[in-house]
Amino acid sequence: MSGLILKLAPKERVLVNGAVIENGDRRSRLSIVTPDANILRLRDAIHPEEATTPVRRVCYAAQLILTGDSDPETARHGLLRRIEELSQVFTDADSRASLSEATDALIAEHYYRCLKALRSLMPREDRLMAARPS
Repeated sequence: MSGLILKLAPKERVLVNGAVIENGDRRSRLSIVTPDANILRLRDAIHPEEATTPVRRVCYAAQLILTGDSDPETARHGLLRRIEELSQVFTDADSRASLSEATDALIAEHYYRCLKALRSLMPREDRLMAARPS
């Protein structure tokens, strides 16, 4: 049976369906076989004070759905609108593909896949923000 394989460092924490799980003193490997489990490595989490750019704010909104801190039914429409706003800025083919994947994942209620697609835009946004005139 295939599924998600998590390789955890010592003391690494991961959020699985709302429960924080901390690894022991050794590296370990977990197989997640439930297909729609909501999983987030806490080292990859965006903290509220880090949501300072348009892409990071959209990622944070998707993360809140993934972690169960936002109601998916309530947040989905706003998140779709924000992804559409990003599509007005990110017009290259790679970014469009990521935004399309995020939209499809959100509609299918695959929140981790949505977040992963949105996070792929962060390096591009960083480059754009660094290049803008002061």
